[in-house]
Amino acid sequence: MVSMSVPTSSTKAEIIRAAERLFAQHGIDGVSLRQIGAEAGNGNKSAVQYHFGTKERLLQAICEHRLPDIHERRRILVAQHRPRDLRTWVECYVLPLLEQGEREGSRYLTFLTMLRHHNRQDVFERLPEEFRASTHEFGERVAALLPHLPEPLRLHRIGQVVSFGVDAASDRERAQVNGYPVVPFALHVADLLDGLIGFLQAPASPAALAALEDAPPVTTWPPYL
Repeated sequence: MVSMSVPTSSTKAEIIRAAERLFAQHGIDGVSLRQIGAEAGNGNKSAVQYHFGTKERLLQAICEHRLPDIHERRRILVAQHRPRDLRTWVECYVLPLLEQGEREGSRYLTFLTMLRHHNRQDVFERLPEEFRASTHEFGERVAALLPHLPEPLRLHRIGQVVSFGVDAASDRERAQVNGYPVVPFALHVADLLDGLIGFLQAPASPAALAALEDAPPVTTWPPYL
């Protein structure tokens, strides 16, 4: 018999899924490790702390649980489409996030919005290099297709596009969890891409260009997901 004090691999996965649900529903600061253990059905009150140590490590573990599939899907899409235009690059990056929101039981997109709303970018910065490197490549490819935008406006827009995509997927994810009607997925994707590409391609206004004079230089990429 497995000791109650030593969680199995399946117990660890249950804790991660329970934490994702609770953080998505109540926010990062609204959930305790003990509540997560209870949600996961673990009778050991110290199971979450034993397996993950801290809430910060658990937040990172949720991302590391979901990101391998998302990044593999991106790799496959890039290999299939060999993108050269702006829309295809954005689709290859954003579509796997939108697809994640369609998975039964997933609350990952809402969890991501909670991380951003709680200013927890540090979680993304601690992710393995393989994930951060692929997102930086996406940023560089898209930036090269936006020569009409000066820095740091260009990087800001790319970061905003990723944020918009996550927020849209999160809104749809929550609607489906709560039983609200949503448009068909293909329409959701096509319409969102139309909006994202239009935002990226929009010329900088005189007001935005004037504001650039006071903008500090950009030295790091935004924490894309």
